Amino acid sequence: MSLGSAHLWVEGKNDFHVIAALCHYHHVLESFAIVTPETMVPGAGVDAVFRAFRYSLMEADKRAVGLVVDADQDVDGRWQQVITIVNKTNQGYSIPPSPALQGTIIPAPSPELPRIGVWLMPDNTKMGMVEDFAAMLLPTNDKLQTYAAKVLSEIEAAGLNGYLISHHSKAFIHTWLAWQENPGMPMGQAITAKTLSPESPIAHQFVDWLNRLFN
Repeated sequence: MSLGSAHLWVEGKNDFHVIAALCHYHHVLESFAIVTPETMVPGAGVDAVFRAFRYSLMEADKRAVGLVVDADQDVDGRWQQVITIVNKTNQGYSIPPSPALQGTIIPAPSPELPRIGVWLMPDNTKMGMVEDFAAMLLPTNDKLQTYAAKVLSEIEAAGLNGYLISHHSKAFIHTWLAWQENPGMPMGQAITAKTLSPESPIAHQFVDWLNRLFN
């Protein structure tokens, strides 16, 4: 499968659609492909995206390779995984000890190697996932988020939640989206419809990282 000279590896389809919607809104130059291992291996997750990312760094024809993964419950642990994967290529990349707040970009150590970009969802500093990133796109002064948080808190306190507590942010954003004019929109569609704001500071920060990496 040919992916061109620059591409962005993401964990899953939700990441894909969120990022694609932001790129479309902000007119990001289509100079790279957004790819998830799910396009090749159904149900693939973080382990698969790490393998694909490492393989891409070994390819000779790449000018830039990006990676977007969830920090989940351990930002430092996730970053150590990134360091280990890049170091295993034995290509001489100089990796910072922690992710950059504005999104990490690692220069290529030689002209024939790609520069690397890494973004840990949601914002390179906090635990969480793409749903936490989406929650940061909620409109300013939105009032429904307080009620969504309250409902979930009550459900969890009563032990009625069918979801894992670690997936609280998923339940939160989809509860909030269920209460909008067009109930239940996927996150990417909600960005396109501006139900989730593509003008939020974190959206601009993410798009700036993409442009610095690929354009």
